[in-house]
Amino acid sequence: MVWRPSHDTARYESPLTISAQLLAQLGALALGLLYVAQDYRLAQIWDAALEIYRTFAAPVLFLLPAESAHRFSIWALKLGLVPGSRQKQPEILATEFCGLSLSNPIGLAAGYDKDCEIPGPLLGLGFGFVEAGTVTPRPQPGNPKPRLFRLAEDGAVINRFGFNSRGHDEFSNNLDAWRAVNGSGLVGVNVGKNKDSSDAAADYVAGVRRFASVADYLVVNISSPNTPGLRDLQSKARLEELTIAVLKARDDAAVNSDDGRRCPLLIKIAPDLDESALEDIAEIALQSGIDGIIATNTTIERPPGLRGTAAPETGGLSGRPLFELSTRLLGDLYRLTGGKVPLIGVGGVSTGREAYEKILAGASLVQIYTSLIYRGPGAARRICAELAACLVADGYAAVSDAVGARHR
Repeated sequence: MVWRPSHDTARYESPLTISAQLLAQLGALALGLLYVAQDYRLAQIWDAALEIYRTFAAPVLFLLPAESAHRFSIWALKLGLVPGSRQKQPEILATEFCGLSLSNPIGLAAGYDKDCEIPGPLLGLGFGFVEAGTVTPRPQPGNPKPRLFRLAEDGAVINRFGFNSRGHDEFSNNLDAWRAVNGSGLVGVNVGKNKDSSDAAADYVAGVRRFASVADYLVVNISSPNTPGLRDLQSKARLEELTIAVLKARDDAAVNSDDGRRCPLLIKIAPDLDESALEDIAEIALQSGIDGIIATNTTIERPPGLRGTAAPETGGLSGRPLFELSTRLLGDLYRLTGGKVPLIGVGGVSTGREAYEKILAGASLVQIYTSLIYRGPGAARRICAELAACLVADGYAAVSDAVGARHR
């Protein structure tokens, strides 16, 4: 077999895999230079180390199957091989969302840290908040491997994980352990249903009850394309029923808590909704009192012009090809809700300019995921710096001033 860099090695039993795993250890040396940057707190060393990551460590990681590289990155973060930048965030980026104060509006989307193993190290990379999950009530393996594919030429990824999760108990233990060692920073919890569950609403209610007192915010994920029947929960009748159930669970948890805090509760929707379905969601959001909406999840569509050989794989597409579709839906949702429902924009963001476009379209916060794969551990810091420059150039004094500006 002849291996080509454009192919995702997760699809093959490549003879390079063993060698790649050894080379990945060498990649850790490049990541280790980041540790030097932290010790001396020199921005120029940090930038140089990130450049080494992009030119050496990242290509080595790309020799590994995509999911193996993902696990390697979590291992490196867990061991402190990828310490964060300690540079101060631009003050113009400080913002609020649902009563929560953030140092910046750039967050990490759910799907990277599924079991809440490394919220602290991820926050240390410069994110204003991190969303862990999706977590299901009971452990489940997810879909068969391979289930994660790179489309490097397109700056994209296709996944069909299927809510692989170690379950509520292990996730909760991980989150509690991090909080116990003075873990500070905003961590949201994205909850889902087990694949074999006969009562989806009960699974979501269980997730809300379990994490309402420890999460900074909660997300009801009803839009993953990789769990059969899940997106049916976005239909008007079923979504109305579900929102009533999870909001009641959240309110009950607040009554029974020590501080009476009502954890902000959001829903996450798909980018593939038609106009009628989006209108229904906007109506339900306005009437139900849901705290916000995340727009959007991955798409099952395949935009024309994709060059990656993995493009025909089934699953949800994320990354650069999703930007236009998700941003258009985000803007439509902002218009339909009159800007009265806080929105988090996700999909295809890899630069500060693209984050800015999401904000102008109506997003109060912005999340990334795929760009972390291609831009490396400095992605959040670079996006924040570029976003701050965009705000200043257009005369805005704060992120909130720019939210929805395209509609004014």
